[in-house]
Amino acid sequence: MNYLNIENLSKWYGEKLLFEQISFGIEKGQKVALIAKNGTGKSTLLNIIMGLELPDEGRITLRNGIHVSYLPQIDNNQDNTTVLDVILNTQTPLVTTVKQYEKTLNAYSLHPNNSTKEAMEKAINEMDRMNAWNFENKIKEILYRFHIQDIFSDFNTLSGGERKKVALAQTLLSESDVLILDEPTNHLDIEMIEWLENYLSTTHTTLLMVTHDRFFLDKICTDIMELDGGKLYRYKGKYNYFLEKKEERINAQSSEIERAKSVYRKELEWIRTTPQARTTKAKARIDSFEEVKQKANQRIQKQEINFAVKTERIGNKILEINNLDFKYDKDFIIKDFSYVFKKGERCGIVGRNGSGKSTLLKLIMNELKPTAGKIIAGETIVFGYYGQEGLSEENYGKRLIDIVKEHAEMIRMANGNYISASQFLNHFGFDFQTQYVYYEQLSGGQRRKFYLLLVLLKNPNFLILDEPTNNFDIETLNILEDFLLNFKGCLLVVSHDRWFMNKLVDHLFVFEENGRIKDFYGSYSHYKNQKDLIEKGERLKEKEIKTKTERVNTSTNPLKMTYKERKEYEALEERIYILEEEKQQLTEKLSNPTGSASDIEQVYKQYAALCAELDEKSQRWLELGEKE
Repeated sequence: MNYLNIENLSKWYGEKLLFEQISFGIEKGQKVALIAKNGTGKSTLLNIIMGLELPDEGRITLRNGIHVSYLPQIDNNQDNTTVLDVILNTQTPLVTTVKQYEKTLNAYSLHPNNSTKEAMEKAINEMDRMNAWNFENKIKEILYRFHIQDIFSDFNTLSGGERKKVALAQTLLSESDVLILDEPTNHLDIEMIEWLENYLSTTHTTLLMVTHDRFFLDKICTDIMELDGGKLYRYKGKYNYFLEKKEERINAQSSEIERAKSVYRKELEWIRTTPQARTTKAKARIDSFEEVKQKANQRIQKQEINFAVKTERIGNKILEINNLDFKYDKDFIIKDFSYVFKKGERCGIVGRNGSGKSTLLKLIMNELKPTAGKIIAGETIVFGYYGQEGLSEENYGKRLIDIVKEHAEMIRMANGNYISASQFLNHFGFDFQTQYVYYEQLSGGQRRKFYLLLVLLKNPNFLILDEPTNNFDIETLNILEDFLLNFKGCLLVVSHDRWFMNKLVDHLFVFEENGRIKDFYGSYSHYKNQKDLIEKGERLKEKEIKTKTERVNTSTNPLKMTYKERKEYEALEERIYILEEEKQQLTEKLSNPTGSASDIEQVYKQYAALCAELDEKSQRWLELGEKE
């Protein structure tokens, strides 16, 4: 069943062509990744599909009755909106019921009185009627996984990373037929990404996403679409299959261009020596010549291999960390960490967001002072530090080529040769035209890449990189990986990109709880496999203990409370509390009767009905309590 169909879509920005006459379709249940260089139209294509931008040509057809949810790269401010309102921003009866329940529960916890108790009872009854407890449980799990805690806080006060996580939670909870996600893993730590992988790979939702995370792409998608040179190429398979087939395509195109050049030289000679006769045959040959000329002038960029800059000589003493402590308020961020770096060592750092990974780098760079312990760098060490803050605004008003030349006119390569600053920029994707734009005209991803190049230009022998892969396209990541593989110095890198880490580092610093840092020798995949085995063993052990406990308690507690029964048990507690208060009020009325005989009789009937309901609810509550 076809959900989405794109026909002959074209888009220009001024004279710049993003894509021309592209067509594709997405079937129900397909999970498709869209990849391309930064600035070539990935996000624009998604915006056009969602109707946020208009194409210059083409048509978009969405199957009737299909609901689409979109996660853009940038999340704008919301007017007077809480996190809960953003997350549950779908006006379906189920979502409306859950939203009302959460707000009523919050009001009851803040102000427990008769009014909020009555509202709470109504909300619980409505949750039962809508069978909404499973959906509420799904909400709780997603909020927990993304570390979203205060759902009643103002969305506009959150940081960019927190907003991205809230927007992602809203998209996943939209109950949509099609999800369109633009860089969903940005601002997520590895643990969150792995949970999201499992969630998306097991759901039947149709998916179209832009991502530079190759591990994430490989786990979820079976189709890859690539925008290249304004054209769209589709591959059925995983990332490695895509690389293989892309190489075949480029080689075939190169052969076609070489053949076109040969034909072009012959036809050019004919054009120059032959009078421009007005015969139909001559005109056809001239038209054909223009096509051949266009084909022959095509360029296919291939990156140089073994591209490496000259590093400063490194001595025997590299970097020593002795009994390092760092506390924030009363909590240990880093506790009693020691390590001595060796020549050529490549180390990765992994851990949850906020666990202290960037703090360790800042301590090494002397941007922070330790609570205890020492960090001693060797005299020959030249650090190249790539932080998350990026370049300062002092570069505004300067062209890229001029900023680079302030650092170095010529760059010495590892083989002893020199290349110009312009050639260095061009290798990393800043073509000769882009080199003359002003720094402030760059996109966020281009600024991050340019900042990294300035770090590499310093010829460091110890590179410290904090999340260097954020906002980079896959082609830039491949170039950076090849460059770092040829880097002869020490490398210390924080990254949530597992493909990047597997390729570059040989051991890990794993940030655990209470400031402890574990040193693990091996790749991230080896660490993850070992971690999964340990967790599986712990689960089996817990299950064994639980089974033994259940056997011991079989005679006294043969049954276990189900999820639905637990919700019923909690609702009964609330209802019994309300009935007890009403019973007390009716008892007082009967103790001091007022009004006519019929009024008193009516009170007696209410009292009898209430007592019957109270006995019934109490009996059920006791039965469930036995299971508890």
